[in-house]
Amino acid sequence: MLIQLTGAVFTAAEEHHVDLPASPYVYGGVIFAAFLLLMLITVSFSNVGNRHTAEPEHIDPQRQFPDKHDHGQAIRD
Repeated sequence: MLIQLTGAVFTAAEEHHVDLPASPYVYGGVIFAAFLLLMLITVSFSNVGNRHTAEPEHIDPQRQFPDKHDHGQAIRD
């Protein structure tokens, strides 16, 4: 049964052959250029966090849900 199914798939694939409008190398080059552009965009944002100096977070005692994750290291006014 599996051999018959494989033969039917190969026969169907041979019947519907479509020529590409461009060379496969053109498709590869376009995809490579797109990924290269995405990489350059990603790298351009890599240093955004270092533009400004970090300021300590203001601790508001009246906040309804205080952040308990600072372990007492935040600067309290």
